Amino acid sequence: MLCVGWFSMQAQEVLYSAYEKFDPRSSDFSVIGKTGNRIYTYRAATDGFFLDAYNDSMFKVASVLLDFFPNKIYETKFINYPDKLLVLYQAVEGNKVVQYAAALDTKGRLLKNPLKLTEAKTGIFGPNKNYFTTIVSDDKSQILIYGIQAKGRNIQMIGVGLDTACNVTRRSSASFVGDNDLAIGEGVLDDIGNFYVPIFSPIGSKNYNDQYWILTLPHGTNRFISQELPLTGKYITNSYLKMDNYNSRIYIGGFYADKKNGSYDGVIYSTFETSTGTYSQNKQLPFDDKIRMATGERNKKRAFDNYQPRQIIVKKGGGFVLLSEEVSIVNRQVSPYYTSYYSSPMMAQSVREYYYNDILALSYDGDGVNEWFNFIHKSQYSQEDGGIFSSYSLINTGGVLGLMFNDNNASRSKIQLATIDGSGKLEMRSLAVGNSSDPDWLPRSAKQIGVRDVVVPCIRKKQICFAKVSFN
Repeated sequence: MLCVGWFSMQAQEVLYSAYEKFDPRSSDFSVIGKTGNRIYTYRAATDGFFLDAYNDSMFKVASVLLDFFPNKIYETKFINYPDKLLVLYQAVEGNKVVQYAAALDTKGRLLKNPLKLTEAKTGIFGPNKNYFTTIVSDDKSQILIYGIQAKGRNIQMIGVGLDTACNVTRRSSASFVGDNDLAIGEGVLDDIGNFYVPIFSPIGSKNYNDQYWILTLPHGTNRFISQELPLTGKYITNSYLKMDNYNSRIYIGGFYADKKNGSYDGVIYSTFETSTGTYSQNKQLPFDDKIRMATGERNKKRAFDNYQPRQIIVKKGGGFVLLSEEVSIVNRQVSPYYTSYYSSPMMAQSVREYYYNDILALSYDGDGVNEWFNFIHKSQYSQEDGGIFSSYSLINTGGVLGLMFNDNNASRSKIQLATIDGSGKLEMRSLAVGNSSDPDWLPRSAKQIGVRDVVVPCIRKKQICFAKVSFN
């Protein structure tokens, strides 16, 4: 949440860890966070899977081999607590993807044997999709691992709940049938274990949606409760949910269009009251000429068509800030080419190009009235790398929002920090000068580990390190 009082945020200190061997083309990594007095990161290497532990100066104090991991890991997720770590990992075993969970102490040692939770069959070509998703409540007391899929107008979901001691607390299954083909959004979990997931009915060539529901699965039940959001003839295009446990509601922010194949016309703002299962403050707020002019685009009508909601930051006094980013992914036919990520030539019939451009920040009060807006201008382009160096990281100090991203408009990439205060005032500054000895930062994979501390993965050739950034 954002507090009522606001204060400035300046970069104070950047500390790098030592380099470790790493192959970015085939290896996995993540910033876990702080447990006990250690900062933990994870990396997969050719010789195993490792937890690396650092002190506050980013000096490595331990490296723990996760020897209980099988050889083929499909996906990992770590949850850190003051006194332990939980790791949720998916293993490829024959023609199955198997979901496991394990608990580790503050030294990274197993507290008990890994727990097998559930499994799913893969296709004949092996794993090729997201089989299970892990979500965690804001207070980290509730964990849900679920698999959900849409087949035509049918939704099927299975779920396994865990507590903080890595004990199974429930096994759930639920279904929903709509009138037309359905698609699924990202779910949220409240602090008592109730699960909420948006589903929608795509229509037209752009797959906008003429119907939108929130499905509620109360803790301990096996039946969805559905509630449709009134769209009043509009088409919802993209949306994002944010759980507000303090006020027992879910904020819904996104974009809408007046026509099923038209351009974005405005912002959808609504709240779903979890205590009553009803919607309130349901508004469609059209873009005015001022905000369209501020895009700098020649075609003002289509200026927002590639924006995707990224975060909702709930304000303590009511209302929220919606952050969205202009993103497009293009497949282009080419002859042999060199990627911007790998140094070796790639032979292919097409190349995938990633464009990550401006960020739009919109602030609304508790009644859905727009208080201010601001654009953070950036231009990021890459090929065949998944956009790993693009996008941004959000830093929320409780008073100021910071957005950290690579600036690719210089001869060498710089790290830019945009800060926005409570009135929408924007300030820009360089966080790193971009010396030739600096590694390449991956801001989108960063994690905030304290009120004013962020850890960012960095890559240089076939090596990885981590930078701790402290703000005053």
